[in-house]
Amino acid sequence: MKLTLKIWRQTNASDAGGIHTYEVDDVSPDMSFLEMLDVLNEELNEKGEEPVAFDSDCREGICGMCSLMINGEAHGPEVTTTCQLHMRSFVDGDTITIEPWRADAFPVIKDLVVDRTAFDRIIQQGGYISVNTGAAPDAHATPVPKDKADRAFDVATCIGCGACVAACPNGSASLFLGAKITHLGELPQGQAERDTRVVNMLAQHDAEGFGGCTNIGQCTAACPKEIPLDVISRLNWDLHAAMRHGH
Repeated sequence: MKLTLKIWRQTNASDAGGIHTYEVDDVSPDMSFLEMLDVLNEELNEKGEEPVAFDSDCREGICGMCSLMINGEAHGPEVTTTCQLHMRSFVDGDTITIEPWRADAFPVIKDLVVDRTAFDRIIQQGGYISVNTGAAPDAHATPVPKDKADRAFDVATCIGCGACVAACPNGSASLFLGAKITHLGELPQGQAERDTRVVNMLAQHDAEGFGGCTNIGQCTAACPKEIPLDVISRLNWDLHAAMRHGH
């Protein structure tokens, strides 16, 4: 396939940035999207030009690093991560526009690379369970009902990629936050800190500049792990409970 790529280039956070156009040829439908970008960068290196900076790590749909807006959609036209998107989703002669995540809370570092440490700071405010260290307890020492265990496992699949934020017109991270709150809130081990967790994590979410949720649903539509929208209801439920308890 021969493709025209319109790629956002930005030297650093203070640079205005802009779209640059490139042509790539001999693209195999079996290539992943990132492999296609690797081909482009090899050509740019051979010409002595600066390669396009983009994030990637596992390339197995697990780490959440490959954050790209492709033709205006988070991770592209398929419900998957960018690294698991293959070029067979496009056709010969296509023009593809590639941009970094669109969110004020994710400032651009360079080209397609954004700073997502806002997620890390949210997790630091309560996305964990505090326990006393010591010998490992028996597996059945704290029984967990199957429905709650299944729910916790399902929402724990969130990889923190930020697609929900990039897809949301408000730039809200409520789906990410709701997944983390629900994951720990379903488990008996997470009950001791349940109130302070939701209050502190939500306060950090707002301090980072993420927008509010208005239940549009673009977040869950773009989520590569298909986190359900009802985790936001759980987030709101836990917040109201914490307020009733005086937090």
